[in-house]
Amino acid sequence: MSEEDAPLTTNNKSNKMYEDINQSITRVVDEVAKAQPQYSQSISDLQLDYIQAIKSTVQNTLAAQKNIADARGFSSNTPFTDRHIQQLRKQINEITDNIVRTVQTNNQVAVNTLDAARDSVRIYTRISDAALELNSNVGKTWTSYFSAPQQQFFRQ
Repeated sequence: MSEEDAPLTTNNKSNKMYEDINQSITRVVDEVAKAQPQYSQSISDLQLDYIQAIKSTVQNTLAAQKNIADARGFSSNTPFTDRHIQQLRKQINEITDNIVRTVQTNNQVAVNTLDAARDSVRIYTRISDAALELNSNVGKTWTSYFSAPQQQFFRQ
């Protein structure tokens, strides 16, 4: 008689059920884990394409404006132009520096947030392990307390 054909006791049936559930959940988690690198790569590729599209749009827009200005004969030889151009350049550089600092700060906050989330997952895992150990110990304590010799006192 094979192991599968052998009659299962209640305890064996319960153990088999938990084993089957564990295997099923583990299989699903493993499948999700297999797909994760593909998702990460796809998201990264999309971000890089998005960044390149923004750069191209800005470059094309400025090139078009320059072409229109050149075609219309826009001249920078007007009075006070040098002073205005210098002031505009200064303001553009200040704005750019502020935006770069903002992006760097935002990136650092995002990285710190993700690191904190990872730490939270690790803490959750440790808490879950500790709760399992505690529950197992409580179960063993109650089981030993209500063992066969103890049960005779509760019978009537």
